[in-house]
This record gives sequence, C-alpha cells and structure tokens, in this order.
Amino acid sequence: MTATRVDTDVLRRLPKAVLHDHLDGGLRPATVVELAAAVGHTLPTTDPDELAAWYFEAANSGDLVRYIATFEHTLAVTQNREGLLRVAEEYVLDLAADGVVYAEVRYAPELNTGGGLSMSEVVETVQEGLAAGMAKAAAAGTPVRVGTLLCGMRMFDRVREAADLAVAYRDAGVVGFDIAGAEDGFPPADHLAAFEHLRRESVPFTIHAGEAHGLPSIHQALQVCGAQRIGHGVRITEDIVDGKLGRLAGWVRDRRIPLEMCPTSNLQTGCAGSIAEHPITALKDLGFRVTLNTDNRLVSGTTMTREMSLLVEEAGWTVEDLRTVTVNAVKSAFLPFDERRALIEDVVLPGYAAAL
Repeated sequence: MTATRVDTDVLRRLPKAVLHDHLDGGLRPATVVELAAAVGHTLPTTDPDELAAWYFEAANSGDLVRYIATFEHTLAVTQNREGLLRVAEEYVLDLAADGVVYAEVRYAPELNTGGGLSMSEVVETVQEGLAAGMAKAAAAGTPVRVGTLLCGMRMFDRVREAADLAVAYRDAGVVGFDIAGAEDGFPPADHLAAFEHLRRESVPFTIHAGEAHGLPSIHQALQVCGAQRIGHGVRITEDIVDGKLGRLAGWVRDRRIPLEMCPTSNLQTGCAGSIAEHPITALKDLGFRVTLNTDNRLVSGTTMTREMSLLVEEAGWTVEDLRTVTVNAVKSAFLPFDERRALIEDVVLPGYAAAL
C-alpha cells in the first residue's frame, strides 16, 4: 500500500521520530494567550485562532531573521518556572497525540533567564515539565521518549556556558547540544572551543548549517567543528550537479551524516520554493540520510503528520519513504545504540505494520 492511498488518520497513527524541534517554537496558541495575560505581555491578538494565523503569516516572509523575530511572544511567556513547566509538559503531550514516539527538543536556556532564573534552573525546570508530560503520555497509552538538546545562541557570548550545561546534565535528560540563531555572519567555527570541549566530554552535537548560509557553513560544521548531524542542510544541493556529488556532498552521504530537514520551515525562510521541489526528496533518492522534522510547530503551523501528508500529496512519497526517514531519525538519535535498535525493532517497525 502506498502513502497516496492512506488518509490523515492513518498517517497520524504512524510512529514518528523528530530530531529538530524547538521548544519555544511549539507552544499552543491558547497557552500563549493565557500565559501572556498572567505576565502582562501584549500580543498581536488574544484570540488563539487568530494568534495561530498571525504566527503562520508572519513567518512566511522568506527571511530567516524575520522568522526568528516571531519568537518574541513565546519567549516572553516562558521567563518563569510556571510558564516553563506548563510549556514543557504540553510539548510532550502534543507530540504524543501526533504519534511521535521519540523526540529531541531543543532550546537555548539563556533566552529564558529574564525572570530571574539561572540557566541551570531553566534546564532543571524544563526537564521537570518534560518528565511530567512523559508520565502523562505513558499513562494515556501513548508513550513518547523526549531527550533535550541545549542550544547556544551563535550571535551571543554564552555558547560555552550552554555547552558546560550540556555536559553537566548529560545524565539528567540532556542528550546533546546545538547552536542556533542567525546563521549568516555567525560561522560555527567562532565557537570552536565549545565544540572541542563537548568532544572531549563525549557529548554529541548538531549544528544549524546550510540554511541561510551555504556550503562553507556545512563544511565548517562538519570538518572544523566536528558535528555529528546537520540542522537543515538543504543547501548541500549546491554541491550536486546533474546527480554528481561534489566532495562535501559525497562526504555527507557516504558517512551517513544525518540531515535534519524541515520542509515547511524551509519554505517559509526561502530555502525552497515548494514541497514538491524541496531537496529532501532528491536527497532521499540519492541515498542521503535525511530525516523529517517540524522545526517550529506553532510558527510553521505544522505537525509531523502534516509534514508527512504534504510529502505524500505534493512530492509523491510512499509509506516506505516515510518509514525510511523515521528509521533514519531513530538511527541518528543521540541515544545509545541498543536503545535506538530497540526503538526501531520494538516500536517503529511494528507500528508501521500495525497501522497499515
């Protein structure tokens, strides 16, 4: 059976794994409204449906900097313990409702310290909220495992501090590290000391690269900084001509370096013209280890089910394609090998068989 003959309800039941999803980009609109009222923050609108539409429209500018600017309001309501706990718990429950069985959530602790919390307190609070969400999801019969990626903001000066936290909390739910923020003009090698520290401590990390900036960004992330995965990476296609891979593209494919691809988000930031033309399909067909992700569910107005549905309807993907990228994601998770294998063999593959 091909995915073109599978309806949305079946797609929703398929086991999913998401590696690239930002906590502050995935709040429920109603939660933003309620938390904003509690802290006295002014929103563009206090109607949840209108707010969701505002986010989607504001993010469709084709400009990464403007896309990032939409986070002002979600950050404003997550500067205290109450907001962070609620948002983290709801994050897990929303993924579970969408059929996600494994997720890695990323956020930058430094962006949540405006209310007096230290970066360590932010991490501990988010982990508490995630744990509560996982417990509720398991009790409801929709278990989901969520690991945390701590982010440093590449244009600020606290990247090493965030890396230190990733090391400190590596046995308390934090599974890896990332740098985020405006890519162009802020090369990953600026933070080489932080990445070298993570490597010495055997903490895996991914790097946003190949989105707003091209091949030099991907090259630095991999060959200079030593990233194990690439966030987005859509512009690796600039090193592919008529199906022939250049040296960097060949390195990425041949060494199975995972690409955390986010189709809807990439359309919003101008990295692709349509879902049908998005590089994820061509890269999949060329044998790259592509993974499918949401990036920011509120900002992009999306879910994993929606991303799958778009690829089915507009790019001709089959169920086998969806299973492949899901297995790719679990293989690429920052988890021990035996745990990844168990997720694939005991959850993902049986889940696909049962859903179809």
